[in-house]
Amino acid sequence: MTSTYLHTSKHRKTILVVEDSATQAEAISVVLEEHGLNVVCAGDGLSGLKVAQAICPDLVVMDVNMPGMDGFQVLQALKNDPATSEIPIVMLTSSSAPEAAMTGLTSGAIDYIPKDVFAMSVLIETIRQMDLL
Repeated sequence: MTSTYLHTSKHRKTILVVEDSATQAEAISVVLEEHGLNVVCAGDGLSGLKVAQAICPDLVVMDVNMPGMDGFQVLQALKNDPATSEIPIVMLTSSSAPEAAMTGLTSGAIDYIPKDVFAMSVLIETIRQMDLL
């Protein structure tokens, strides 16, 4: 008698977190992993760009203020590359200026979330609405 294996779990989605603060990257990763997501981290913009190009994650969650290549520059580079242009990007940043939010959204980010007490709840809801959870 042969047994049949029924695979019922969904494919775990991969989220790339681009954050120059190791503490904040870890905090974001923990929350995302608690929701069943695979998390890959990059510690600066250039590394984030290279990782995104290498793995084509299901979503990029990125800070704006980073040394070297900032989040807006990475966003533009990803959107200009046909291989990564369709990857959704969420800006998660301490920069809450309306001009910064408009820059991110008009450059192709799907959401711009200020880092405050509600940031992780908003991020999880955004991910849920994208059907990545």
